[in-house]
Amino acid sequence: MKNFKKLIALVTVLCGLQAVAQESVIRGTVIDDATGESLIGVAVVIEGTTIGDATDLDGQFEIKAEPGTYNLIVQFISFAKLNISDVVVKPGEVTAMGTIRLKSASEVLQEFVVTAKAVKNTEAAMVTMKQNATSLMDGISAASFKKVGDSDAASAVTRVTGVTVQGGKYVYVRGLGDRYTKTTLNGMDLPGLDPDKNSVQMDIFPTNVIDNIVVSKSFTADLPADFTGGAVNIELKDFPEEKIMTAGVSTSFNPAMHLNSDYITYNGGNTDFLGFDDGTRDIPTDKQTDIPQYADPDVIGDPSSPRAQQFQNTLRGFDKQMAGYRTTSGLNGGLNFTFANQLKAKDKYAVGYSLALNYQNNTEYYEDAEFNLYGKQAGANNKELTPLQTQKGDYGVNNVLLGGTAGLAIKTDKSKLRLNLLHLQNGESQAGIFDYEATDVGTTFLAKQYNLQYSERSLTNILINGRHELANKWNLDWKVAPTKSSINDPDIRFMRFQVNPTTGTVNDRITTEVGLPERIWRFLTEYNVSSRVDLTKDYKWLDREAKLKVGAKYTYKTRNYTIQGFQINPGQDLDLNGDPNQLFNDEHLFSEDNIQGVYHTPTFIPRNPNKYESSVNHFGLYASNEFKLAEALKAIVGVRVEKYDQFYTGTNQNGDISLNNDKVLEDFDLFPTANFIYAVNKKQNIRASYSRTIARPSFKEMSYAEIIDPITGRSFGGGLFEERNDLSGEVYWDGNLHSTKINNFDVRWEIYPSIGQNISVSAFYKSFNDPIEIVQYVSDPGLFQARNVGDATVIGSEFEIIQSLDVLSKKLDKFKFNANVTYTISSIAMSPSELRSRQNTAKEGEVVGTKRAMAGQAPYVINVGLSYENKDKGVQANMSYNVQGQTLEFVGFGNRTDVYSVPFHSLNFKAGKTFGKDDKMSLSFKVSNILNDDRMKVFKAYEAQDQIFSRLVPQRTFGLSFSYKFH
Repeated sequence: MKNFKKLIALVTVLCGLQAVAQESVIRGTVIDDATGESLIGVAVVIEGTTIGDATDLDGQFEIKAEPGTYNLIVQFISFAKLNISDVVVKPGEVTAMGTIRLKSASEVLQEFVVTAKAVKNTEAAMVTMKQNATSLMDGISAASFKKVGDSDAASAVTRVTGVTVQGGKYVYVRGLGDRYTKTTLNGMDLPGLDPDKNSVQMDIFPTNVIDNIVVSKSFTADLPADFTGGAVNIELKDFPEEKIMTAGVSTSFNPAMHLNSDYITYNGGNTDFLGFDDGTRDIPTDKQTDIPQYADPDVIGDPSSPRAQQFQNTLRGFDKQMAGYRTTSGLNGGLNFTFANQLKAKDKYAVGYSLALNYQNNTEYYEDAEFNLYGKQAGANNKELTPLQTQKGDYGVNNVLLGGTAGLAIKTDKSKLRLNLLHLQNGESQAGIFDYEATDVGTTFLAKQYNLQYSERSLTNILINGRHELANKWNLDWKVAPTKSSINDPDIRFMRFQVNPTTGTVNDRITTEVGLPERIWRFLTEYNVSSRVDLTKDYKWLDREAKLKVGAKYTYKTRNYTIQGFQINPGQDLDLNGDPNQLFNDEHLFSEDNIQGVYHTPTFIPRNPNKYESSVNHFGLYASNEFKLAEALKAIVGVRVEKYDQFYTGTNQNGDISLNNDKVLEDFDLFPTANFIYAVNKKQNIRASYSRTIARPSFKEMSYAEIIDPITGRSFGGGLFEERNDLSGEVYWDGNLHSTKINNFDVRWEIYPSIGQNISVSAFYKSFNDPIEIVQYVSDPGLFQARNVGDATVIGSEFEIIQSLDVLSKKLDKFKFNANVTYTISSIAMSPSELRSRQNTAKEGEVVGTKRAMAGQAPYVINVGLSYENKDKGVQANMSYNVQGQTLEFVGFGNRTDVYSVPFHSLNFKAGKTFGKDDKMSLSFKVSNILNDDRMKVFKAYEAQDQIFSRLVPQRTFGLSFSYKFH
C-alpha cells in the first residue's frame, strides 16, 4: 500500500510539472560555428520587441511568447548578427530551434539571414564537435537516433566508424575486445550488469533520454587512462528542448525460437518476470556461511543425532527439480515510457527533469547448440584434432531486464546542479538437455546432461554533478557517482545420467566417470564510488585563444565474492525411471531408515579458494593545455598520473598460499598525450596524436578463483595461480599477472563537404607491453586463464564516408550512404614457454614462427548502411550490414589449440512511419540476421579440419514496435 501511495504521489508531481509547462516558448542552443563550443551571454530577442533571453552556461535560451510567427535576432560581440525568420509558435507548445551556429564577424557580412527551417539541421552540433574536437573522435547525436529510428543506444552506435556491437549489447572499438574499450555514463565510470567487463550493456539506455554518444579514439589527459581502442561516453539529456512524453510497446518473433513446443524451461519463482528470485532458490542452510563441515553420513555417526538431523534438513531443503521440461515458448515483448521536460521559475532558475522506464522480456531457444573441447593428437603425423569433450543439445533462455533512469537538474546563469538515478534489474533463466561425450585415457563415456541455472543481476547508480562559472574565466565541474552492483546465481543445478555405449540407451547410473550431480550458489557484491573534479580556464596565448584544464579523480571499489557448492552422491544404485527429477524424492534420501540413501557433500572443505575479497584505490591527477602554435595549427598536450593499488584476501587452490588484504597489483604511471590539428581549410583537418595508456586485470582475473560455466562445462581460472608441467616441472605460467602498457599513434585526414556528410581516412599504430590474453590450461582441457604474454603491435587503417546520394541525382536526395571500414594487422612475440609448447607439439611440415596474431584483435571490421528519409511523409528506412573478421579468441598452449571466432555476417533492415495528428504515433518494423548466419567459434590447427568450439543458430528475427508521443 505504501508503494502504491508513493507511485500516486510521483504521478501527481509529474502531472503538476506538466501543467506548469503549458506556456508557449521558444528554446534553442547557440554554439560557436568555428569551435562547436556553447556561447554564454548571447542575446536572442524577438525582432521589433524587447522580449528575449541571454544564453546560459550551456548556451541555451528560452523565450516565452504568444502564439504567432516571428523573426529572431541573435547577436554577440565579435560574431555576425543572425536573423532567423519564420519561427512559428503554437499555443501551449515548445518551438525547438535546435542548434544555432554563430559565425565570426570576420568570416561573413555583419548580418546574415536564414529561415527557421534551415537552422534546424539537428546533426550540426555533432558534426561541429567532431570537426573541432581536441581528440580523435566519432559520435552520433540524438537527432541521428530519431532519424534512423533507433530505440536504444546499442542499435544506434553501430553506425560509428570502427565500432562493433557484440551480442546486441557490448561495444568494441577498432576490432579490439572488451579489455581495451571503456564505457562511461556522463563521463563517469559505470560498472555494468557484468562488472568483469569494461563495456556497459548498451541496450539498457533508450535513445529518448540520450543527448549523444561520443567515441574517443585517442587519449587526452582528462580521460581515464585505461582504454586503448576507444572510450565510449553516453551523455544523458538534462534539459530537453521540448517536452517528451512517450510510451511504446514492442514484440519480436523468431520462427526457430518462439511458439516452439520444444522449448525447455523449469519452474522458478513468482517474481522471475521482474528479474529477481523471490526466495524459491535460496540456499537450504541458515545462512550463506552455515555449511555443515562433514563429508558424508559415515562421518556424522548416529543418524538420529542432532547433527544428522541438521544434515537431513539441509538435504530435504533442496528444490527437487533437476531437469527442465518441454513447453511452448512465448514471443519477445517490451514496454517503455519516457517523460522529460524543463521549465523556468521566476526567470532565474531553469529546472529539467526526466524519467525513463524500460522493460524487456526475451526468450531464446537454441536447437543443436554445441560446446566442445578438442586437442592435438600425439605424434607428428596425426594432424587432425581429437575430441576431448563434446556436448550437443537444446537449451532455452528467458531474459528479463527492468530498468529505470530519473534525472533532475537545476540551472542558473552561472551554475548547474544535476542528479541522475539509474537502477537495472536483470534475471536470466536457462534450462538445457545435452548429449555429452568425454574421452579419458582411451575410454569414451557417454551421458545425458541436464542443466538448470538462474542468474540475478542488479545495479544501482547515483550521479551528483555540479558545474559553476567562476571568476577570471575559470569553470569548475565536479562529479560524485556511487554504485552498487550484485550478481547472484542461486541454485545452479547439474546432473548426468550415464548412457550405455553399446545400446545408446539412457540408464539411471550416476557415476564419477561422467560427474556427480551438483548444486551451486554464487554471490557477488561490488561497491564503487567514483569522483572527479575539473577546472578549466580560457586565456590568451600569443593573442590566440587557449584553454588550460586541470583535474583529479578518485575511485574506490570493493568486491566480495563466494561460491558455496554441494556434490550429490547417490549412495547406491537408484531406480529413477529415467527421470532426474526423482533424485530428491524423500524415499531416495538419506535417513534413519535409509542410511545408504542420497546425500550431499559440501564442495569446498576445509577451505574455499573461490571465496575472496578485493578492493582498489585508484587516484589520478592531470593537466592539459590547448593552444594554437599557428592560426591553423592547434596543439593539445597534457600528462596524467595515476596511482592504482589492488588488494586481495583469499587462498589458492592448494591452500598453501593465503593472502590477507595483500597488495597484488601496484601501478604508478605517467600517461603523456599530445594531439595536433592542422586546419587545411574550413572543411578539412589533418590530425596527429600520441598517447600512452594502460589495461589492467579485472578483479576476477587477479584472483585464485576457479569459476565454472555449468552450461558449457568450461571454467575460468584466476591469473594468480601458476601452472607447471607435471613431469618436468617446467613453469608454463608463474602467476605474476600484471598490467599492460600501450603506446598509441594516430593520424587522420578528414573533410566535411557539407553538414551531415564527411569523409575521413585514418591510420594508427599501437605497441603493447605484456598484453593479457585468455590462455587454455594444459593440465585441464576445460580451464581458461588470464595471462600476460609476449609484446604485441597493431597497425591499422580506417576509412569512413557519409554521403547523400544527391551527388548522383537530385531524385536521390532522400537517400544517404554510409560506410566505415577498419583494417588491422596484429603481431605478438610469443613468450618462451608458449613458443616452446608450440614447437614441441608441431606437426610434420609445420613451421612454428616466433610471432602470431594478437588475441581479441579483429583483422577487419566493416559497417555499411543505406538510409532513406522522407520528412514530409514521416517515413524512414535503414539497411545495415556489419561483419568482423576471424579473430583469435583463446590462445592454445601445449596440445591445446587456438580458438577463433568465425565472421558473423549481420544484415539488418528497419523501417518506420509516423502518422496521426502531429505525427504523434510511430510504427516500426525490423528484420535482424537476414542472412540467417550462425554464431560460431572453432578450433584451428595446422592442416587439420576446423572443429567446433561453440555454435549457436540464432536465425532471423522479425520485430514490430509502436510508440505514442503524448507531447
